[in-house]
Amino acid sequence: MKNLFDGWSDIDIADLDSWPNTFKVFGAFVIAIAMIYATYHFKVIEQRQTLQTAVAKEGALKKEFEEKKALAINLEAYKAQKIEAENMFSVLKEQLPSETEIPDLLVDVTQLGLSRGLVFEQFEPRNDVGKDFYKEKPVKIIVSGKYHEIANFVSDIAALPRIVNVNDFEISRKNKDANAKDDKSPLKMSALIKTYYYEEGK
Repeated sequence: MKNLFDGWSDIDIADLDSWPNTFKVFGAFVIAIAMIYATYHFKVIEQRQTLQTAVAKEGALKKEFEEKKALAINLEAYKAQKIEAENMFSVLKEQLPSETEIPDLLVDVTQLGLSRGLVFEQFEPRNDVGKDFYKEKPVKIIVSGKYHEIANFVSDIAALPRIVNVNDFEISRKNKDANAKDDKSPLKMSALIKTYYYEEGK
């Protein structure tokens, strides 16, 4: 029986016409395999990578769509909240004096204390403290008087139309007599009162 590869050793590679049919078929088969492999390597793999990228992008777009869908569903609620926040800000802004009103407001605080019979031992405005859109004006005060006078004074401050807070207050007996059983000497209150004013342009 004749071997399929008999005579292949005598083939002249440069002379295609001298190639036996079996060698030509084998060569064509090898070339076809090489072309199929090259097509798979450069096309199929590239397309698979493109598909993977598209799938990942689809996930990101889907997530973005869900987020925007949620925003669209709640848009009216967000608008209502925004209007409510703006209204609240306007109300708070009205309660903040302007910078030019601060001296008059501090005079009002002093008049409240004097009208209650208190004696001011210290009234020391301190440096302003900058905040987000407003400034804080702290004032160190020390007043002396009876308990109900001090209590009424603090209540009067809280009732002012402008925002004024009383912080870090301490009450002690002034000139306390250690030997007295029923010491009725005046009380002394030290406190840091704070008012605030809106910074225009912020």
